[in-house]
Amino acid sequence: MFTGEYHHTLDGKGRVIIPSRLREGLGDSFVITRGLDHCLFVYPNSEWVRLEQKLKQLPFTKSDARVFTRLFFSGAMEVEADKQGRVLIPQNLREYAGIEKDVMFIGVSNRVEIWSEPAWREYFGEADQNYEELAEKLVDFDL
Repeated sequence: MFTGEYHHTLDGKGRVIIPSRLREGLGDSFVITRGLDHCLFVYPNSEWVRLEQKLKQLPFTKSDARVFTRLFFSGAMEVEADKQGRVLIPQNLREYAGIEKDVMFIGVSNRVEIWSEPAWREYFGEADQNYEELAEKLVDFDL
């Protein structure tokens, strides 16, 4: 399970150090793809395989399903951390997430999210104001 919030900085070549606590759960290689809310989703290979199997079940006759799977899989890249724990975030994914220099890693249960730090701060500021309201809306999920 991934938890926590970690700040790191992109180097001049587009590489970033994966926080060691997250790297342990991700393994030597893992998948980075477009996420929701203009962040990147990072999955360990075992979780990626489970997700891929679920997405294969979507009906290809539905336009929304085709569009989503195209965007999701076309942005996916398997990456491998080097000996220093760095990975290269592909340029197209950096552009999608608006990542230029400062990066936030967010542990979100079965995945890690990578955000541009300014985007995360803005998102967090807005979401934090509604935290209790969101909790009330989720009461039906028996949390």
